[in-house]
Amino acid sequence: MTEMMQDEKARAAAWFGELRDRIVAAFEALEDSQATGPFAAAAPGRFEVTETKRSSEDGSDAGGGLMSVMRGGRVFEKVGVNISTVHGTLGVAAQKSMAARGVPGIEPDPRFWASGISLVAHMQNPHTPAVHMNTRMFWTPNAWWFGGGADLNPCIEYAEDTAGFHAALKSACDAHGPDYYDRFKAWADEYFYIPHRHRARGVGGIFYDDLNTGDWEADFAFTQDVGRAFLPAFLPVTERRRDTGWSEADKDTQLIHRGLYAEYNLVYDRGTKFGLATGHDANAVLMSLPPLAKWV
Repeated sequence: MTEMMQDEKARAAAWFGELRDRIVAAFEALEDSQATGPFAAAAPGRFEVTETKRSSEDGSDAGGGLMSVMRGGRVFEKVGVNISTVHGTLGVAAQKSMAARGVPGIEPDPRFWASGISLVAHMQNPHTPAVHMNTRMFWTPNAWWFGGGADLNPCIEYAEDTAGFHAALKSACDAHGPDYYDRFKAWADEYFYIPHRHRARGVGGIFYDDLNTGDWEADFAFTQDVGRAFLPAFLPVTERRRDTGWSEADKDTQLIHRGLYAEYNLVYDRGTKFGLATGHDANAVLMSLPPLAKWV
């Protein structure tokens, strides 16, 4: 059914690369524009780019991508923007997981192809929230789907920031379906929840997975608009908070919240589990972890 999707795969992979370039440029421009605060005298942060590879069991080429990480910037303490395009054969555990979610047609032919972008930013200023965004396309010989979303993770919450972030994502959703925002916001609230802490990871956003309406062009267009909405959602929040003064108590609050973020990503995050289980570069998979965290 989906065997002849080479053009669609190429278009999706190219788009994720374009989005990566756009975000990297915007984040480096933000570093250049930071003229005040305790890190303003430092050189503006720049991304270090590393090629990544997926390891296949027989040693054959299984794809890879680019890991772009900035550390110790004026605005960003650590931010990673990764893209990858990988392929191979799904293991039994991955097949069972997808089958349990209702993904069709996995077991008869476990070959897969996946491409996407993943971003996590941890900020210098505790008043500026951390953020996560990713979008992806997944293909098997019998199915294809899109997934992704974005969520805001403040350690010190501001209602204005939450409202603005959600408004930008809602605008992207509303252009494609009157129920998309409500559905995908509720999904994010459920997905980005830490059961053992009985609390959400942050203030939410949107999350969707296994999106296949039967119209590849429409689903790809929606996924592109989710990616385009990220910078308008996040940059105003960062620009609003990056010069706010902070105390040692504020920094302590940030480090404790980062501990929650690390717990979620290591224990529950679907992308982390998939990346490690399928042999992708471990440094790229674990790029989302904060540079410093604290537990009480």
